[in-house]
Amino acid sequence: MSTAVPLDTLPRIPVDRDGPVFREPWEAQAFAMTVKLHEGGLFTWNEWAAALSAEIEAAQAAGDPDLGDTYYRHWLKALEGLVLARTDLTPDRLDRRAEAWARAAERAPHGEPILLPEDERD
Repeated sequence: MSTAVPLDTLPRIPVDRDGPVFREPWEAQAFAMTVKLHEGGLFTWNEWAAALSAEIEAAQAAGDPDLGDTYYRHWLKALEGLVLARTDLTPDRLDRRAEAWARAAERAPHGEPILLPEDERD
C-alpha cells in the first residue's frame, strides 16, 4: 500500500511548496492520525475526501465564512465522524479519551512524550 497522501484530492487543504501547512501542532496531529487510519484500512482516501467535503459544505451552509482558519476544525470533525461510524467507539468514549489525553498533556513536562496512564485508557 502506498503511503503517499494524494493532497490534490482534498478540498482546499492549505499547502505551500513543501506540502501541508499547519497553524497549530494539533492540526498536524489530526492530519497524521488521518493518514495512519487510512493506511490501516479504516477508510479509503476517496471516502476521506468525501467526508471532509461534506463537513466543509455543512459548515459553510451554517455560516462559516471559509477564511481558512477553520479548515482543520472541519478536518477533525470529519475524522471523528468516520471513526465513530466505523469503529465501536461511542461519542461518550471519544469524549472521555480526549479529556484523558488533555489531562495527560497538562502533566507532561515540556518536550517529553505524553503518556496516557493505564487507568485512563477507556
